[in-house]
Amino acid sequence: MATKTARPAYVCADCGWTTSKWVGRCGECQAWGTVDITAPARTGRTHAAAVATPAIPISQVRIESARSTTSGIGELDRVLGGGVVPGAVLLLAGEPGVGKSTLLLEVAARWARAGRRTLYVSGEESAAQVRLRAERTGAVDDNLYLAAETDLGAVLTHVETVKPGLLIVDSVQTIGSADVDGVPGGVTQVREVASAVIQRAKRDNIATLLVGHVTKDGSVAGPRVLEHLVDVVLQFEGDRSSRLRLLRAVKNRFGPVDEIGCFDLVDDGIVEVPDPTGLFVSRHERPVPGTCVTVTMEGRRPLLAEVQALTVASSTPSPRRTSSGLDSSRVAMILAVLTKHCAIRLGELDVYTATVGGARLVEPSVDLAVAIATASAQLEAAVPADLVAIGEVGLAGEVRKVSNLAARLREAERIGFRRAVVPAGSEGLDGLTTTMTIMPVGDIRSAMACLSVTSTA
Repeated sequence: MATKTARPAYVCADCGWTTSKWVGRCGECQAWGTVDITAPARTGRTHAAAVATPAIPISQVRIESARSTTSGIGELDRVLGGGVVPGAVLLLAGEPGVGKSTLLLEVAARWARAGRRTLYVSGEESAAQVRLRAERTGAVDDNLYLAAETDLGAVLTHVETVKPGLLIVDSVQTIGSADVDGVPGGVTQVREVASAVIQRAKRDNIATLLVGHVTKDGSVAGPRVLEHLVDVVLQFEGDRSSRLRLLRAVKNRFGPVDEIGCFDLVDDGIVEVPDPTGLFVSRHERPVPGTCVTVTMEGRRPLLAEVQALTVASSTPSPRRTSSGLDSSRVAMILAVLTKHCAIRLGELDVYTATVGGARLVEPSVDLAVAIATASAQLEAAVPADLVAIGEVGLAGEVRKVSNLAARLREAERIGFRRAVVPAGSEGLDGLTTTMTIMPVGDIRSAMACLSVTSTA
């Protein structure tokens, strides 16, 4: 009986998409000329082999060597769940220019100042260029070793020579192996480089940070298997027009994934911001119409943010609805609710809504603040400066409950706010605070009625 011949497979070098026949354009990422044939997989049985260490009961496994070590940066430790675990491999992704290299150079410097060896491998810059940046940010230390390499074998040789406690590879897409086909950054190369680095990190108990590029939609570039191989996936975010940078954990085997770290990108490097609330709230000498403060949750951290609104007579048949930092579809819904349930006519007005400090508010809990700020702008009535509004607004005009309300109110009280408009029926508010006046409301009309506004007309 004739044996069945395995059909060849064709794989895209950019995204890993596979097909049974050759095509000129990838069906997944739409790139031209990236689909090439791969060798058919070998078939056969895998026989039992010798093991490196015998299996033991889980209660007898020693965990002392896996205890987390502080990175020297509190905001990074917060996101990681306490610090860097020896032998763990972290993948840091972010858009170009967001500050990934600056952050990791600061981590390397803090690690080196603690008397621990650090190896920083740069595949995008020369050692002299990294040294110049280190001079500017004050990250020069004798325990910090630099190497400019793009060959995987050379990188592993540096690791053997330096024997670091922390290894930083910037970036994984620039490192290639001569033993594997394809260009650096391709699916095969990235998988080989990541596997080799991870194997060395686990064997020698080296904490490793890999920098990863991102695609146009913001996801990590390269094969999806890269995110499965590493222990932690971090996303570094920030608007180019703002100095604020946010660090999020997309995947974390050693801690939570709902924490964020805040950083400020300054001229001489990057600094952590333990209390970023002041960046999103502006202080006015007197109450100003069209402003309202709310409390949003970024992971587990409550942050105060200010919503501003402006209404002007429209000069066109189709009034403008412009939003910055807010979900435009939700803003349009809130404007309709104000018109229907509060008799605030906005149909012939241009309405502009925005946040302060470049904050991006996507939580439904900011709906009430948007509604109050818009009504305040139209009625020329200022909202009290010591008031926060928290709640989701429904199409029927009802104000719905939100999560973590107690934590939000405690943060507002700490900053100095003394009044809060919250959804009626919220639990856990009895005895929560003695300095704040809490005003529960069931619908948007009640929220407007209970506010002590001061007319500025």
